[in-house]
This record gives sequence, structure tokens and C-alpha cells, in this order.
Amino acid sequence: MKVLVTGTAGFIGSHVAKVLLARGDTVIGFDSLNDYYDVTLKQARLARFIDHPNYIHVQADLADRAAVEQVFAHHKPERVINLAAQAGVRYAAENPHVYVASNVTGFLHILEGCRHHGVQHLVYASTSSVYGANTAMPFSEHASAEHPLTLYAATKKANEQMAHSYAHLYAIPTTGLRFFTVYGPWGRPDMALFLFTRAILDGKPIRVFNHGKHKRSFTYVDDIVEGVVRALDRVPGKDPEWNSASPDPATSGVAPYRLYNIGNEQPVELLRYIEVLEQCLGRKAQMELLPLQAGDVPDTEADVSDLIANVGYRPQVQVEEGVAKFVDWYRGYYDA
Repeated sequence: MKVLVTGTAGFIGSHVAKVLLARGDTVIGFDSLNDYYDVTLKQARLARFIDHPNYIHVQADLADRAAVEQVFAHHKPERVINLAAQAGVRYAAENPHVYVASNVTGFLHILEGCRHHGVQHLVYASTSSVYGANTAMPFSEHASAEHPLTLYAATKKANEQMAHSYAHLYAIPTTGLRFFTVYGPWGRPDMALFLFTRAILDGKPIRVFNHGKHKRSFTYVDDIVEGVVRALDRVPGKDPEWNSASPDPATSGVAPYRLYNIGNEQPVELLRYIEVLEQCLGRKAQMELLPLQAGDVPDTEADVSDLIANVGYRPQVQVEEGVAKFVDWYRGYYDA
């Protein structure tokens, strides 16, 4: 297939592009290479596949309506995977306009491209953060998620609702994927595992919020990518069992629309995550224990029963294996 993948210089997008190219798809990569974090890391991710004969790279911003329209008109992708977004939950509180331009306006441009150019299926990244104030666990796509606690989560929830409206109005099949705390090689420098690793190797203290007591469904990047690619191949339709008097948020009876969680089913306490990292690095962390940050949820736990039943995949890499692979990559990339 010819697949437009946005965010191919990003953490998850670069992994997805490699997998699609390896299986024989043509990938049109779209990325702004902005300087929110180290651009050389983004360039190094791209360097792994930018010369592949089936890869076409476009450097532009999702908020640039004309640039997005041009990509759809010129390359005519059959399917789209939207992974580009302004990264960083904390950054959203400081720069809300930048966030909305990328994550909401940019997503509108993607939807319009799909609408006007006959795209067969749009798969897009959402987040477990949309569950917000929910405390009933494991988090299920079939439960309400109407109380996001951060602007980042709110923009992703908006994406889900925008996708449903376009799926209904224009019969564009859309699949939203709620990712749970992704980590692994080529990760983002502003994420906890990256920050912790750098600080421990430099002999500096790490900031551990909620005194390390909260749990997360830490999900290795290869598990995320496998779920994304399998979801791409499964085009949703209308749910014949959907009941408008008691609407299921994960499906729709009026639109070809689907939501899935992608996350490890076994949440791990942050202190255990740090312990595994210490073992892999052969060094102890100096921990600055702090209270829970505003906007953070105490725990996350993914219900992936729908992913297993419909897509045929269950995330399976445990933190002991995943963190070790990240550390191996980090040492090699930074000669640490």
C-alpha cells in the first residue's frame, strides 16, 4: 500500500515507517523536524530509512494547510497513520496555542485530506491520558472518558470526536489508538526513562513524583508499532449492535469508527521501573521524592481485550526486557 505516515522523525513514527517499508509498503513521511527537542536525534531516526527506495520524505508542518493539501493531492496515499503531534504534556500548559495548532488544527487538515482524496482508512494516535479523572481500572474504551486533566489529553479527546464526525459525514473509516506510556530505543529526551538514564549516568539526582508509588502500563515501542500496523490492516465498519439509547464510546452505529487501547496489561510501579533501570545501568539512582504533579493520574492500567479479539495482538514485552534494550541503545547512541 501507499501509506502517509506523519511524524516519521518522531519516536513512534520512525519505528512504524521502518516496519511498513520492511513489509513492502510505500511510505510518504511527513515531519516538521521542529526544535522542541534535539533535532539531530530526529535526523538520526530518519537516517535509518530515508534512502529506502520506497520512502518519500516531506518536511512540513501539519498546521500548514497548503502543505498538507499538496501531499494528499500529489502523492494520493491509500491509507494514513497520523502520529505527528506537539509532544510534551508539560509543554502544553506553557504553550497552549502551539499545542492546539498542531494537535487540533493539524488533525483537521489530515481529516480534510482524507475526505477529498478517497483515503481508505485513517489510523491516528490518541492517548491513555484521555481517561483523566477516571479511577475504575483497567481503563476500557467502552467507559466514558469525558474528564481529561491536561490540555494534551483534551486535544487528543478532540481528535477522537473529530474523527467520528468525519467518519459519519464522509464515510471515512477511522481508528483511534490510545497509547499507554510508550518507551524504548530512539525515545524522546523529555520522557522519564531518558531523563532518568542520563541523570543516573551523570551522577545527578532524578525527580520522582508521587514518591514513586504510582503505577503505569509501561508499553515497549515494538508492541505499540505492532498494534498500529495491525490496526491499519483492519478497516472498521459500523457496529450493527450499537445502541443509540446507550451509546458505546468505542464503536459507532452511524460511522465506520473504532477506538482501541494499546498498552501492557501488567502495570508496574514507578519505583520498580527505576529499580530495573538501576540494574541495567549498574548504578543506583539518587532520588528526589516529590508529590504527585498537577494533571497526573495516580495509576493507569490498560484493558486490551478488544485489541486481542479484533486485531489479534496483545502487548507482551515486560519492563525487564524493554528497559534493557533501551539502555543498550542509549549506551551505543551516546557512547555512554
